[in-house]
Amino acid sequence: MNETERPNFAYQEFAPRFQAELFNASEWSRVFAQAGAQYVVLTSKHHDGFCMWDSAESVPTTWQWNVMDVGPRRDLLGELASAIKAVNSPYHNKNPLKFGVYHSLYEWFNPLFLQDKKNNFTTDHFVTMKTMAELVDLVEKYQPELIWSDGEWEASSDYWQSRKFLDWYSTKVKTGVWNDRWGSDTLCKHGGFFTCADRYDPGHLLPQKWENAMTIDKSSWGFNRESPYENYLSTKELIHTLVETVAYNGNLLLNVGPSADGTLNPIFVDRLNGIGKWLSVNGQAIFGTTPWHVCQNEDTTNATTTGTGTTTGGVYYTRTENKLFVHLTQWPTGSTVRLACPQATKKKRK
Repeated sequence: MNETERPNFAYQEFAPRFQAELFNASEWSRVFAQAGAQYVVLTSKHHDGFCMWDSAESVPTTWQWNVMDVGPRRDLLGELASAIKAVNSPYHNKNPLKFGVYHSLYEWFNPLFLQDKKNNFTTDHFVTMKTMAELVDLVEKYQPELIWSDGEWEASSDYWQSRKFLDWYSTKVKTGVWNDRWGSDTLCKHGGFFTCADRYDPGHLLPQKWENAMTIDKSSWGFNRESPYENYLSTKELIHTLVETVAYNGNLLLNVGPSADGTLNPIFVDRLNGIGKWLSVNGQAIFGTTPWHVCQNEDTTNATTTGTGTTTGGVYYTRTENKLFVHLTQWPTGSTVRLACPQATKKKRK
């Protein structure tokens, strides 16, 4: 910022540049549905505190720092929520996509939070006047079926009033789920699914449902105009990650960073389309499957040679009640693939 803006340029001066004049919620929902997404999570508010919905009336502390008061002057979150709920998945169950929201509990600059922090979190003015008011407003207006909380690490779940809110939320949205980022004492311990870390990949089967929240641009969660082509994961790499994640009992939350005009960069759309084309053929081996508890993958370290072919890395298993699916995310070096895990038996194995 020091290199591109005038001296004493304030962060808040970025907001008027965010116009989203080309934002088309219906087009976004179409792209996400064709990619095979089953749920879509929009950042409702990140650590800077800027609200992406019509928040000012219900939450006065968001005045002049939301999309209705500055920038787009339209309810971007509300438009996308309606569009997502109106589009059906072309794969798997043909049901409407689920809509969720990301929401940061804390804020970098907010004086209410900074004062609570100075008081060693013995006061909770920020939570009462800002955080909880925002979450309640989001639920009452848009009924998100997933709340992806973040920014929890500086204070306990008691300070954030997380249990109280989640108890209320579960009565307002019966199908609602939430992650594990609700206090410094909750990460990878409490939640409907675990995230544990950004780009989380345990590398093995976990009994608890987990999620890999990752980016297509390896270096950025937002849209970075300086990112070279090499920074973007290929469709093949993304499909490999999807298969590995599902085989280990996880979900994949794939981040795309829109531009300030409200459009999705073509390289993001290309990757999403590539995943969707693969799922249009192989979706039955992903949707509605569970890990095979006998064996989840076969690694290159266990490769064996037979005849004219060699087993390959990138072998993963998923299953349904009566089918076992074998995924090869790398082409074998020879003409034969030998699998060590499946064993012929007269007994049904789970």
